[in-house]
Amino acid sequence: MSDPSTASIVSTPAAQPTDTPAAPGPQGNEKPRGLLGDAWRDLRRKPLFWISATFIVIFLLMAAFPSLFAPGDAVNGSLSRSLNKASGDAWFGYDLQGRDVYARVIYGARASVVVAVLSVVGTLLVGGTMGIISGYLGGWVDTLLSRVADVFFGVPFVLGAIVILTTFNGSGSTNSKAEIMGLVTISLIVLSWPVVMRLMRSSVLATREADYIVAARALGAGSGRIILKHLLPNCLAPLLVYGTIMVGSFIGAEATLSFLGVGLKSPVVSWGIMISEGKDFIRVAPGLVFFPAAFLVAAVLSFVMLGEAVREALDPKLR
Repeated sequence: MSDPSTASIVSTPAAQPTDTPAAPGPQGNEKPRGLLGDAWRDLRRKPLFWISATFIVIFLLMAAFPSLFAPGDAVNGSLSRSLNKASGDAWFGYDLQGRDVYARVIYGARASVVVAVLSVVGTLLVGGTMGIISGYLGGWVDTLLSRVADVFFGVPFVLGAIVILTTFNGSGSTNSKAEIMGLVTISLIVLSWPVVMRLMRSSVLATREADYIVAARALGAGSGRIILKHLLPNCLAPLLVYGTIMVGSFIGAEATLSFLGVGLKSPVVSWGIMISEGKDFIRVAPGLVFFPAAFLVAAVLSFVMLGEAVREALDPKLR
């Protein structure tokens, strides 16, 4: 591309030098980047991204391989060590039942992270599918799905979760660890999918009349191909941002439900359960509440900060 300021100079062939080599530049050899390529280049320059990503990797490793961080026993304890102070054997001390608090904090990451990640994946699948169908088909399908979403929007989150979990996981139930985690995951999905549905629906409505969609439809492409090949790739950016932030929100939601006694329950180890068990001894042993709460806050903030960094990278107006 020529420089407008030199248009009068290069307008005649006689004015162009013939022996001057072209200025080297990367423009000729650089491959064009898409939205994700530009976003990744922008993310690599943000310290906030690397800090939050480092913490997230640590929490994921804690959830996948807790024995690498805490070789101690997180479930069994000895009453002879009840409420003992921190030492070389137990960095965070012992709880009322003589269990290693540090080991329980490390192992508590598994339940919290697994429930949050599964809930986010399920919410994105259910809400995203509903949003694509509603936005693409329109008409009575859009009206029906939107009204169903409005019904779920009218249910308070905490109240709805308490009703669902007390019904299927109330006192006296004999659910296993997997069943308890599954019920909490399902309750989070049921109460959260309308937000993703509306987000995806608005993205589809803004994209379905684009020129490349009209051209694909004119060339005879079916609805399935248009949705999978054109609509879905161009509507995923808002879902990626919201899904990243939602992981942190669901970690906090799981801890809240477990603290209230309707979420995860023993023998599952989670940060919310630890805070609930330690609240009565906060004056005697404040570490029983402080340490799991510190890990909980760090995990939530890491995912929220990562989501904010991804949002700024994917939104051209914020670059």
